[in-house]
Amino acid sequence: MPLSKLNQELHADLIGAAADMKWFAVDLLRIAERLNLAGNEVDAQAVMRITMTFVGNEERLNAYADEVKLGFIKRDKA
Repeated sequence: MPLSKLNQELHADLIGAAADMKWFAVDLLRIAERLNLAGNEVDAQAVMRITMTFVGNEERLNAYADEVKLGFIKRDKA
């Protein structure tokens, strides 16, 4: 069964937000590497912990998008 327009939009929004999270994590990894190279290991580790939060959120958003696509999560009204 095809998705309604509202559910297509929800799916696209979730996929887009997950992609943003992925790029935020990539950028944060670069920052952590520079901090570590500069000898600031404490801040590098803090940024790595933040990065892992973004990675977890990316995975969760992709899982929600899959559930929308399968019809387990539905949007009835905008």
